[in-house]
Amino acid sequence: MKPIVYTRGQELPRILEQRIAILDGAMGTMLQRFRISEEAWRGDRFKDHPKDLRNNGDLLTLTRPDVVRDIHEAYLAAGADIIETNTFGATSIAQEDYGLAHIALELNRESAKLARAAADKFSTPDKPRFVAGALGPTPKTASISPDVNDPGARNVDFEQLRAAYYEQAQGLTEGGADLLLVETIFDTLNAKAALFAIEEWFERSGERLPVIISGTVTDASGRILSGQTVQAFWYSVRHVRPLVVGLNCALGAALMRPYLQELAKVAGDTFISCYPNAGLPNPMAETGFDETPEVTSRLLRDFAAEGLVNIVGGCCGTTPEHIAAIREAVQPFHARSVQREFFYKEAA
Repeated sequence: MKPIVYTRGQELPRILEQRIAILDGAMGTMLQRFRISEEAWRGDRFKDHPKDLRNNGDLLTLTRPDVVRDIHEAYLAAGADIIETNTFGATSIAQEDYGLAHIALELNRESAKLARAAADKFSTPDKPRFVAGALGPTPKTASISPDVNDPGARNVDFEQLRAAYYEQAQGLTEGGADLLLVETIFDTLNAKAALFAIEEWFERSGERLPVIISGTVTDASGRILSGQTVQAFWYSVRHVRPLVVGLNCALGAALMRPYLQELAKVAGDTFISCYPNAGLPNPMAETGFDETPEVTSRLLRDFAAEGLVNIVGGCCGTTPEHIAAIREAVQPFHARSVQREFFYKEAA
């Protein structure tokens, strides 16, 4: 099999072989902490926009870049090796809910530039920092009907998803991302559209970035929302030869363990990531979730001790304090060993 030649992020495979790398924590729940008003959220550029914008976290890249930058830098200061761009909902499909589909390319490009500047500020020769261009699932699903009375109904198709994800991959790469992260996958068909678009962009641009694929087990059934088990999900996407496959979101670390074990068993030639929520929603907790940095880090320490992971971090509700505790907890342990000789090589 012909090896993959990366044009960016070439150091990352070696790092993942040598130690457990740290991904940052949540962007969305951190943004909520700032309690930004609708007026400030809009900024001058969007002050007369006809739709409410306050829940559009991706827009803050343009209207409050200082807030997004500060969150990136807080995670880097806590020890993150990889930070995600503020683009979870930055596809044209998701932005259409706010009447802003036309700025999707700009959102992705500028978000990557913000993260790139923060990563470069904290990078050193012995500890490079990486920017992961984040591609979220969109609020629409190609596999599931939005109408309980019409199982065949769909509100999006593969081609619409492909076009939206192609634009996102382009913007993230042009803005300076080192790798692309297709995350919080609840519908494998959506993910396959994203992966098809990424491959299309790579072929047209001449770039080849490492890809991380991260699925979401939604409940104790052990399946993603569109019905696949973890094993079936992996077999559906492994042809892409991602650098990393993993699980994130939906469940806290304690509930994620058996599904991570299943994934580690079947994906023996691929690095594994895990970035769980900070437990389950809890309105009485400061972050809105019930697991403290001490609890989350202890659970991820167990994953590291078991040899299950190469990347760990946090999803909803996690903070820089969580990331610092996770980094400290997993530091003594070796990264999960994989057989990847045929998968990649450095660019000439």
